[in-house]
Amino acid sequence: MWGRPITQAILKALLTIYVTSTITFVLIRLMPGSPVEIKIDELMNQSQMSYADAAAMASGLFDINLNAPIHEQYFEYLGNLAHGDLGNSFLSRGTTVMSIILSVLPWTLFAVGTGLLLSFFLGIALGLVAAYRRNSFLDHAVSTGGSIISSVPGYLIALLIVLIFGIQLRWIPITQMRGAFTSGITPGFTPEFIGDILFHASLPITVFFLTHIGLWILSMRSATLAALEEDHVTVARARGLTDGRITTAYVGRNAVLPLVSQFAIAAGAVVGGAVIIEQIFVYQGVGLRLVASVNQRDYPLMQGIILMTTVCVIIANLIADLLYSRLDPRIGRAGGATGK
Repeated sequence: MWGRPITQAILKALLTIYVTSTITFVLIRLMPGSPVEIKIDELMNQSQMSYADAAAMASGLFDINLNAPIHEQYFEYLGNLAHGDLGNSFLSRGTTVMSIILSVLPWTLFAVGTGLLLSFFLGIALGLVAAYRRNSFLDHAVSTGGSIISSVPGYLIALLIVLIFGIQLRWIPITQMRGAFTSGITPGFTPEFIGDILFHASLPITVFFLTHIGLWILSMRSATLAALEEDHVTVARARGLTDGRITTAYVGRNAVLPLVSQFAIAAGAVVGGAVIIEQIFVYQGVGLRLVASVNQRDYPLMQGIILMTTVCVIIANLIADLLYSRLDPRIGRAGGATGK
């Protein structure tokens, strides 16, 4: 029952990874300015070198031959990728791309995951209450608030937080909240360190929370209203079941199902959209590293970050499909019937 769908999903995932890595490889090399040219300009400006000396030094700083034909670079890249080797960073010589990604990815996943989960559960609760109190003042207030907040881009919310609460009112110590944690503090599962990382991640978490809670409120409200009109809910009421039992056993479960896939899609989109948010707050996550790699034309790091983001989206969608099938037995039965 599960074998064929899982196999198909894995094959689609592998195909998506291949296509994404290929498109990324080509587009990155079409960008104006090569890593060597960027490094030459940097050496000439910072070290006052002549062009010839800067070019000679810059050409020996990279682990790959950037003058080789692009198809040779491509097949070398695919060969390394097949062995799980993303290469070494141009910016940090001798440091693998994987180690750089693994050092910053947890911070992005922490901020994104915390903000999304908080908005998801609170949005579901508010949407459910608004649907049960349809056309009441509470319903209009929650729905209007959700519509307004969901229409504001995340980067605009981040800028408003910095400008209003950080610069004008000075309620938030923006400069002290840069980075993933305070320099010099010892990492570990201690109250001091946990409090410190929450302090630094609080602003990105707030933005991710605000940009998505409106979506969950409106989606849950709409799904709940549709579920309340189902025949089995009418039958359950006729049987004398309490509203609490109907909500948990019938309405809530069916209403949440469409939101599971939306959550996976939102998670993938937010990981990619974290670039701007992390740049605004100078939060040491994947997005900030990606911007630095683009500015310096660090091809291996750019390719690695985009590939890892793609993998995160694929994994999120696979999990959503499995959860959806688990929550809705009709899909499992349909899959079993198809496989006969």
